[in-house]
Amino acid sequence: MSSLNNTVPSAAQPTTTDSIKESGSVPEYASFDEMPIREEILRGIYAHGFEHPSAIQSKAIVPMASDSDLVAQAQSGTGKTGSYTIGLLQRVKEAQKTCQAIVLAPTRELVDQVYTVVSALGSYIPDLRVRQLVGGTSVRADIEALRRGVHVIVGTPGRVLDMIERRQLVTSAVTTFVLDEADVMLSVGFREAIHAIFTCLPNTVKCGIFSATFPTEALEISNKFLRDPISIVIPKEEISLRGIKQYHVDVEDSRWKLDTLCDLFDALSVSQTVIFVNTRRQAEWLFDQMRKREFPVAITHAQLTAADRASVLADFRRGVSRVLIATDLLARGIDVHGVSVVINFDLPTDISNYIHRIGRSGRFGRKGVAISLIARQDYRMIRDLEDFYETSIPALPQDAVLEL
Repeated sequence: MSSLNNTVPSAAQPTTTDSIKESGSVPEYASFDEMPIREEILRGIYAHGFEHPSAIQSKAIVPMASDSDLVAQAQSGTGKTGSYTIGLLQRVKEAQKTCQAIVLAPTRELVDQVYTVVSALGSYIPDLRVRQLVGGTSVRADIEALRRGVHVIVGTPGRVLDMIERRQLVTSAVTTFVLDEADVMLSVGFREAIHAIFTCLPNTVKCGIFSATFPTEALEISNKFLRDPISIVIPKEEISLRGIKQYHVDVEDSRWKLDTLCDLFDALSVSQTVIFVNTRRQAEWLFDQMRKREFPVAITHAQLTAADRASVLADFRRGVSRVLIATDLLARGIDVHGVSVVINFDLPTDISNYIHRIGRSGRFGRKGVAISLIARQDYRMIRDLEDFYETSIPALPQDAVLEL
């Protein structure tokens, strides 16, 4: 059995990408048709609305379909999920009714998102069986589905490990193991579960780790338990999401943030907006205050039940609600094409979360806007963000509302 040998990092601190470089001569494909992909997968790709591979897809799909391990970094909204999904589907043998691929993600929302992509891209593969394994759902239903046979599991570490320990999820035929949002998955909160799952996989398993940011500790796994991995890493200067205009609004005192936020909504005409705060308490306070001012807002955070979070996000995707207040825990599970503006009511406490937040706008090459409200105590943080991402976050001009 495989072993991490306690190499999973103990913390996720922001870092540069200087310690890992893209592997030399990684082939790049200009179209999906040029890739060695099965016809039924190509049909799923085009039916899903993909026309041309994104930058990460043009390089990562074929290595993901091979036996080589892969480390891939690309900014949010550029098609990482499609990259590993197409690659793992290429490796699945549908005649073999046993689990052959496991994808792990940190939140139920992100699992839902990945499950949707896997199901869509694999919709033309005869008898393909994909199953979600997440907490808060029926254990009995999961056991029954696993006994009937599945090819691909998409889940959170806790439930996946639970099914393995119950001897309901057989891992002996797993050929592909993927960590999405690897910077989170390789942090303290998930370390033990990831370690336990990985030790249950065959020594020959192919691993792929994907994220927009990689802490130093996470990068170390490429030398510890991946076997001579192919690395696809975007340069640090490209992490700032060039398609997203970034601004800050100086409110001087944090007590004035609410009034400033309401003034922004009076001035802006946008389809859908996500507002990020740092705590559940702050989210609930802001939700109450904006409701009192008759703004059509919704709220999501980790303390809501899984069913309530799913309902809120479904309504937001359908446009029933236009403004969503969220905490960082949900930042990576919100993928709504209509989102054109992200507002940081609070700057993130973890500098690496900034990229995941603003990446909710400008999905897959679309244009977006990120606006951060900063008080005096935030001045240093905004400078740190500019230095870390080698970008500029200027003050929002008075006439900028005409451009949004």
